Amino acid sequence: MNMKSPFSAVAEGLAKLGAGLKAPDWLVDETQHRLVLFLNHVLMQEPEAQARLARQQGRVVKLQWGDFWMQLAVTPAGLCERAPAAEPDLLLTVTDATPLGLLKDALRGDKPGVRIEGDVQLAAEVSWLIDHVRWDAEEDLSRLVGDAPAHTLAGIGRAMAQALRQLAARLPGAGKAAHS
Repeated sequence: MNMKSPFSAVAEGLAKLGAGLKAPDWLVDETQHRLVLFLNHVLMQEPEAQARLARQQGRVVKLQWGDFWMQLAVTPAGLCERAPAAEPDLLLTVTDATPLGLLKDALRGDKPGVRIEGDVQLAAEVSWLIDHVRWDAEEDLSRLVGDAPAHTLAGIGRAMAQALRQLAARLPGAGKAAHS
């Protein structure tokens, strides 16, 4: 007997609900603006990342997931800025169609499936950034609340993340093979 999981029914319902929704243009614009600020904040804490990106000055990367997309150009300082719609040097398309699938991957610590098209050298630099650059949230938090409270809060956050990873490992489909 083939029983359908209640989680898959919820996922299907969310996918149907999300298919009809479209964020207002102002919200998309502001979200992209904030994302670029955050990316640059993280990059400024990693001089090696900035140096590697600076060598790709003027190159454009288009990130796409379903109907959502964003284009980033590399600045001479090795940071990012939003780029107008044009032919990108590198196209990165997330292949997982559902937000729930992306969330499961994130909770398991897996990278999402991505189709890569375009400049090989730029793709290698982006891959290096993904593998080596991390946001030090505890450091940023310590600037706001001090070292000891930031360390305590970060420990709580790590424990919560570990608990979510363990929960995700028990969800249906958790044993699937890693994405390419």
